[in-house]
Amino acid sequence: MKPRLLITRHLPDAVEARAARDYDATFSTDAAPVTADKLLEAASGHDGLLITGSDKMTAAVVERLPASVKIIATFSVGYEHIDVAACKARGIIATNTPDVLTDATADIALLLMLGASRRAYEGEQAVRTAAWKGWMPTQLLGIQVTGKRLGLYGMGRIGQATARRAKAFGMEIHYHNRRPIDPAIEKELGATYHATAESLLKVSDVLSLHAPAGPETNGFLNAERIELLPPKAIVVNTARGTLIDDDALISALKSGRLMAAGLDVFAGEPNIDPRYRSVTNSFLLPHLGSATLETRNAMGFRALDNLDRFFQGSEPGDRIA
Repeated sequence: MKPRLLITRHLPDAVEARAARDYDATFSTDAAPVTADKLLEAASGHDGLLITGSDKMTAAVVERLPASVKIIATFSVGYEHIDVAACKARGIIATNTPDVLTDATADIALLLMLGASRRAYEGEQAVRTAAWKGWMPTQLLGIQVTGKRLGLYGMGRIGQATARRAKAFGMEIHYHNRRPIDPAIEKELGATYHATAESLLKVSDVLSLHAPAGPETNGFLNAERIELLPPKAIVVNTARGTLIDDDALISALKSGRLMAAGLDVFAGEPNIDPRYRSVTNSFLLPHLGSATLETRNAMGFRALDNLDRFFQGSEPGDRIA
């Protein structure tokens, strides 16, 4: 008999087709994330769960999962929505989908950088609302990124991919990481390592955040650290919204201390701080980092690969619990 698999959200067609072929799969018909009670009810009788980052697998939820559930595969790289310790305590395997969304997220980082620096939101609004009355020498003057210093807070795969793209735009690469990256990659990128985040901030005309969420990084970009950035710096975030102190960033944008921000992630999303909507020098996207068909297919296939290995009696390649 095929293993019974509960899929909590609608996934790309190719992913669902493969799941239907290889599993006795139950597909969610809900467009929005389901409640914990509804998820637990649906999980009854299933051997595995294929969830997304919006499904909060807290300790309380994991403890109430049916005994039949042996594995949780998340359709995401981040797994802060899963209580890993609770999974281990229950003997439930958990996996994620690393490596497959690097390029797509780096593309979005450059889109945010360019959109923020060239005042793309204001320009598009002018065209869409018929406020544009023709070309003018001083209309919506932004800054060009060529020659600017890009500071990368976090230099994993996505940070490095962003650096490669930025180098093609003629940017100077600086970074802070827990430790320096491979010297050969550092040389390829012409990147300068900073042992402290504070040192990095001082040279970051554009600051791009690529660190994971966690106690060490939550609220990282606060008012004190914003003051270390060069005047009229730009902030870009494709990592996690919790890295930013919203009060501090919004204040710096409104005062002109920062030129602009490009944000794809937010604390509490989709219920973002409503003040962002009225800050015209913020370029905002609805968490599109991995939103290409190629990447979302790859994420789904990676999750299914992990499930396949488990149900075939092998160790899943991306085990986190």
